[in-house]
Amino acid sequence: MLGPSDNTEIARQIQRRMVPLKEPKDLSSLVERLSQARVVMLGEASHGTQEFYHWRRVISEWLITKHGFNFIAVEGDWPPCWQLNQYVRYGEGGNAREVLEGFNRWPTWMWANTEIIRLAEWLKTYNSNVSSTQHAGFYGLDVYSLFESIDVVLAQLGKLNPILARRARVKYSCFDSFNRDERAYAKSLIDFPEGCEQEVIDILQDLLNSRLNGLGLTNREEILFDVQQNARVVSHAENYYRTMIHGNEDSWNVRDRHMMDTLRLLLDRHGKDSKAIIWAHNTHIGDYRATDMLKQGLINLGGLAREEYGSDQVALVGFGTDHGEVIASHAWDGPIEVMKVPPGRSDSIESMCNQVSITKGADAFFFRLDDPAARTGALSSMQGHRAIGVVYQPSIERYGNYVPTALAHRYDAFVFINRTTALEPLIQSFDRADIPETWPRGQ
Repeated sequence: MLGPSDNTEIARQIQRRMVPLKEPKDLSSLVERLSQARVVMLGEASHGTQEFYHWRRVISEWLITKHGFNFIAVEGDWPPCWQLNQYVRYGEGGNAREVLEGFNRWPTWMWANTEIIRLAEWLKTYNSNVSSTQHAGFYGLDVYSLFESIDVVLAQLGKLNPILARRARVKYSCFDSFNRDERAYAKSLIDFPEGCEQEVIDILQDLLNSRLNGLGLTNREEILFDVQQNARVVSHAENYYRTMIHGNEDSWNVRDRHMMDTLRLLLDRHGKDSKAIIWAHNTHIGDYRATDMLKQGLINLGGLAREEYGSDQVALVGFGTDHGEVIASHAWDGPIEVMKVPPGRSDSIESMCNQVSITKGADAFFFRLDDPAARTGALSSMQGHRAIGVVYQPSIERYGNYVPTALAHRYDAFVFINRTTALEPLIQSFDRADIPETWPRGQ
């Protein structure tokens, strides 16, 4: 544990580097640095904080408009994100609010919220004013949509190859007895470990190897890409639930490797000079090698991307807060609630940033960490760093949701908002709880 003198030195280093953040133009030096990378990852300390979504949106719009970034990929399911992609690129689906109703998997508020409406409408307007080769897309990186992706494969494959569609229907019928319940399928693997593993692999290989004509379809290539990616999701999701039961690898790693595979495919699809913006939780985008994840045998998207593309081509930006409120729930699949975020633990990076915020009278600021002085000094030492998920457990806030972190090695920059407000979901039927101390999980 750090002592008071260590905390003081870290706060001093933050204060020396901090740039107050009040309006978009204050981000100019940060955006200029980010624009030099091929992949920019924008984190969040929670899935339910308005300011994190707002500033990520501002940064993303700037990178797309001024620096030619090609797409945003988020910690969300592929099928509804693809529908949003079709809306922002081609206007399919009415309006953004209607399209976002497709994000119906809990926690719905992660993407069905007012900030994503603003982003989607902006993307649609931007795309309408540039050529199709300059369109900015929106994609999902996650692996949870097992049954939703099966639906897409069966529906779309019929347009491309009816014979293969019938074969896929037979293979995927392996899942029929589970009534679209992933947990039921996972439990079945205890007694029948073979499950549907071979069936999903067979269909994926068929799709990757077959010539799918889709005669008469003007968007055949896009349909094929969507079908193939959904087949990958089905295969990787099956492996995810299998890993949860059999534990031959941590299911977290299966999930983040899928995210990395998807990022790689998207970059390849958009060409050798393509540039990507990623939105995901800090636990996914902050380099795992700078946390205790490494000792636990865990990897994540940010670290994998640095390893594959090089640290100079991957810019990682963490986001944090000291106190305020957040959208979360007390239980998985539980009701949406607005909960209080208590002040950061005294030995945490959030508490030190709070000291700087008070001293400098700046409620929000950012600071860079990508220089030798930061990576060899106090900012490279291990300290607690808050990680809020979609589920809060009130009793263990101070004990369980702080990730030991060498900040200057985990991120290239850090955005801090001292007091935050709850995200505004599209579904407004939520409870406002007065919870003094809570701990979320489920990043």
